[in-house]
Amino acid sequence: MMAMAKSAAHSARAAAVEILCLVLGEGALLGQTDPVLAGLEPGERARAQRLAAEVLRHVEPADRVLKPHLRKAPPLWVLNVLRLAVVELAAGTAAHGVVNEAVSLVRADRRQGPLAGLVNAVLRKVAATEAPFAKFPPQRLPFWLRKPLVDLWGREVVSTIEAVQAKAPPLDLTPRPGRVVDLPGAELLPTGSLRLAQSGQVSALPGYAAGDWWVQDAAAALAVPLLGAGPGDRVLDLCAAPGGKTLQLAAAGADVTALDISEPRLARLHENLARTGLSARVVAADALTWQPDAAFDAILLDAPCSATGTIRRHPDLPFVKDGAELETLLPLQAALIDRALAWLKPGGVLVYCTCSLLPDEGEAQLAAALARHADLRVEDHLPQGVPEAWRAAGGGLRLRPDYWAERGGMDGFFMARLRRQAA
Repeated sequence: MMAMAKSAAHSARAAAVEILCLVLGEGALLGQTDPVLAGLEPGERARAQRLAAEVLRHVEPADRVLKPHLRKAPPLWVLNVLRLAVVELAAGTAAHGVVNEAVSLVRADRRQGPLAGLVNAVLRKVAATEAPFAKFPPQRLPFWLRKPLVDLWGREVVSTIEAVQAKAPPLDLTPRPGRVVDLPGAELLPTGSLRLAQSGQVSALPGYAAGDWWVQDAAAALAVPLLGAGPGDRVLDLCAAPGGKTLQLAAAGADVTALDISEPRLARLHENLARTGLSARVVAADALTWQPDAAFDAILLDAPCSATGTIRRHPDLPFVKDGAELETLLPLQAALIDRALAWLKPGGVLVYCTCSLLPDEGEAQLAAALARHADLRVEDHLPQGVPEAWRAAGGGLRLRPDYWAERGGMDGFFMARLRRQAA
């Protein structure tokens, strides 16, 4: 990994460039780049992560802007410095500061210092271009994902999805029932979530310390209302981390068991339970081998998936995934459905959901589960604020990220409410 410049003035930008090198050069997920942020102040950490994510949303148009000014591609680290600067210029950041910071960053690196002149010349030309991204379309989805989506919905829909995913996501919050949440600038969505266009430091927002709300994408927050569990119901939140749905279930008065294979990922759930004063039984175990001591009234299965509906929040995914993981994900999803149904009381309800845009992980899994289990049926139910357009063929809900585009979009998902019929 390239050594970062030590100047405090460059720390966030330098860290952002290192993050980009790890994602674009080594195939690392953004969640695996935390060591790069070590030693930065919280504000600088957040800024570095924000800058890196913005570049990942615009690598393709940034490269198109740079191409006329480069005879050949520079080393990846320098190219990422250029990409970062172009994205900042396109966002309206003052050109003088952006160019000077980029040149200083390159000059401070022992190996790449001789390229500082090139960086200066290229960026001054780019800075002289009005609205550098205006003539280029948003970044395309990778071919392995784009082709099946175009086949399903057509190019216009997929282009709209790409336009939504090119924008930084807002901050969605789930308010705790019975609490008054007063956040300046918050928009109340029809589904009950609160949306902030600008968030700042989350822990400094009113109501955070009191546990009046928690961060949760508005799309993810729909699974619990679809399940419909209430006070006293014995509920399993399967694949629970990071825990937003567990908090919703606990706040509804359910007797919740939260299960996840990853103990580190459950740490945030423990923290949020402590902050909100809510309670749940938290279990770190593999669902394929774990056994409960009694059956459940309701089970929520947020299954491991390709996460293709969350690219807006996880812009690294198109660069580190190629669709090959579906070979193992699809049978795992089916196995988890079968395990969950074995733990469900007769007459009980299972909600199966994935944050995937691919029918193989949604509609096809539902159809296969119905074929395997004669006592299973899909229940037609629309949670509060969910429009008819979200109904999926064959049952369940299908949300594409282009819905509500005027509101900033939402993560894409598939959800289905299934009832195991009593004997």
